[in-house]
Amino acid sequence: MGLDLGSKTIGLALSDVMRTIATPLQTLHRQKFTHDAETLDRLIARHDVGGLVLGLPLSMDGGEGPRCQSTRQFAANFVARREIPLVFQDERLSTVAVERILINKADLSRKKRAAVVDRAAAAYILQSALDAMAATA
Repeated sequence: MGLDLGSKTIGLALSDVMRTIATPLQTLHRQKFTHDAETLDRLIARHDVGGLVLGLPLSMDGGEGPRCQSTRQFAANFVARREIPLVFQDERLSTVAVERILINKADLSRKKRAAVVDRAAAAYILQSALDAMAATA
């Protein structure tokens, strides 16, 4: 399962069982950590998820700022309450790339883009991780 952690939402995506194709799943509106974690627990169980890929919002120079620290803390808190494999994937420009696709290829309005961009970004992040795993296999 791919996660795009934002300050207000969490975009979610799933891969197929062969770990080849990422598909957008849904967008969660963030609440307190406990509520978000319980929701993720239910989705992990429902979809038989074997691991998580979290987008890591690195700076353009590759450095880690406050958003990275927040993502790493979310991951540490989640893994402390539920044992599951977790990796980070560089998410630089993932939202920009997804928005460009939604504007140019899908011709979606701003309102319609807002409804799908987070889960589409999660799929983009997850697909990047799947492609990297396939290249090293």
